[in-house]
Amino acid sequence: MRLIVGLGNPGTRYAMTRHNVGFRVVDELGQRHGIELNREKFHAWFGRGTILEEDVVLLKPTTFMNRSGQAVQAAGRFYRLELADLLVLSDDHALPLGRLRLRGAGSAGGHNGLQDVIDRLGSNRFARLRLGIDPPVGDAVSYVLARFGEQEETVVAAACRRAADAVECWLVQGLEAAMNRFNADPSRDG
Repeated sequence: MRLIVGLGNPGTRYAMTRHNVGFRVVDELGQRHGIELNREKFHAWFGRGTILEEDVVLLKPTTFMNRSGQAVQAAGRFYRLELADLLVLSDDHALPLGRLRLRGAGSAGGHNGLQDVIDRLGSNRFARLRLGIDPPVGDAVSYVLARFGEQEETVVAAACRRAADAVECWLVQGLEAAMNRFNADPSRDG
């Protein structure tokens, strides 16, 4: 069993904001593989199913970003998962718009949702896939809670699809293969 968690904020107000790209990638995976996130448990919306013959749980915390770790911890305990079975998807304003960065461990990099996951799990040794949203213009909180512009949305929609591809690669080929393939600049990726 693998746990794939998209970080974001619940509610229509936040649905298409910069901070919710993690939710969007989980939704993309659910649509591709017929996994409905229509059950509520673990302080999250979740769905269980199969992606490329791998048993998965897709999870979107309902606790708001800064308490995302509560849902991750609850689901991880329930399914008795190891840290190696976890992949967390989030935005990253230190990366250029649409750029992906997959890592097997590391700091939260100033991301409060990732920090809460680290704090709740007591470890930073889990995979995370960050999707670039560009550096903030003005106030960082207002920036991440704002929607993308029309041209940005085109880039982000493609990046969310590519991030879903990266998750599929992680599931089947492993972390190293996914990092080698998806951490490259997408303009050079054939």
